[in-house]
Amino acid sequence: MSEIVEAGHGLIPVTEGEWAGWSFWQSDAFEQVAGPFYERRKDNGDWICAFRTEDRHMNGGGFLHGGCLMTFADAALFTIARNEMHDSFGVTMNLSGDFLNPAKPGQLVEARGEVTRGGGKTVFVRGIATADGTPVLSFTGIIRKTGKRPSSLPA
Repeated sequence: MSEIVEAGHGLIPVTEGEWAGWSFWQSDAFEQVAGPFYERRKDNGDWICAFRTEDRHMNGGGFLHGGCLMTFADAALFTIARNEMHDSFGVTMNLSGDFLNPAKPGQLVEARGEVTRGGGKTVFVRGIATADGTPVLSFTGIIRKTGKRPSSLPA
């Protein structure tokens, strides 16, 4: 993936370790604290988003905190909708989720999904997050395109 990186913005490719071949957004400070969350394009052109759970992501019962999982789902909306968003910025208009199973420390959480309606300024997305292959969250969201990205920033 060849992406342009300028002034603290952009998709940063990872070249070493567990996440080699993935990328993360340098410009989203909150996602860096919550995650970081990684993404990559699959061979079929679809996108996948992932992170590995740590003790800091857990709730008082020792399971993945629902707020962390919803934050991940919010980030995954934009990863899943990457092809539809093209060169646009966007904001989440709606995000809802159904918690299906708990996740534990050390598990790989992945989100996949599809755009159910695109075109124009509104993009509808649905997805599923799994922890080591077990479904943990079913989610839907609506993204509102807010304008074009400057040509120096990645789409």
